[in-house]
Amino acid sequence: MLYTRTGDNGTSGLFGTCDRFSKDSPVYHALGAVDEINSLLGFCRAYSLKTQWEDVDIPAELLTVQEILFIIQADVAGAQKSIEQTHIDHLEELIEDIEKKIENPQSFVIPGATEFSGLLDFARAVCRRTERAMVSAHEIDQTSLLNITYVNRLSSLLYALARYTGTQNGGIELKPHY
Repeated sequence: MLYTRTGDNGTSGLFGTCDRFSKDSPVYHALGAVDEINSLLGFCRAYSLKTQWEDVDIPAELLTVQEILFIIQADVAGAQKSIEQTHIDHLEELIEDIEKKIENPQSFVIPGATEFSGLLDFARAVCRRTERAMVSAHEIDQTSLLNITYVNRLSSLLYALARYTGTQNGGIELKPHY
């Protein structure tokens, strides 16, 4: 069955406790935000399959990120799961590798040089919202700093991927005029 009716009163449970909590609590905002970025990354991954990427296996990297987001989500929900520093190290190495392949913009960039780069910038913005939700959950001891750090690096990766895919697909990135 795809529904349980147990949350009809606006509460839900977490791993390891029989207690019920308001669905408006910081932990559920964090869980929802992680779910949202993971779903959006699924769309990005599917879109990335339309192109053959020379230097970065974007579909594989996005799938890896999605798997790690499930670990983070389980951790936030109270399961005995957690990410490791090596997951963050991998993102940092990937970002550094991509930075070598792009010209780093010296100002803000208007999203949308290409459809895919615009989609990745959208994912970056959602990832930043996820990070804010994770910070709120951390303030009530519901998530570790490693999770927040990972999501922060993920937003940097998405920024780098947006710049990379935009230039790889012949897009011209525009700077805002103030």
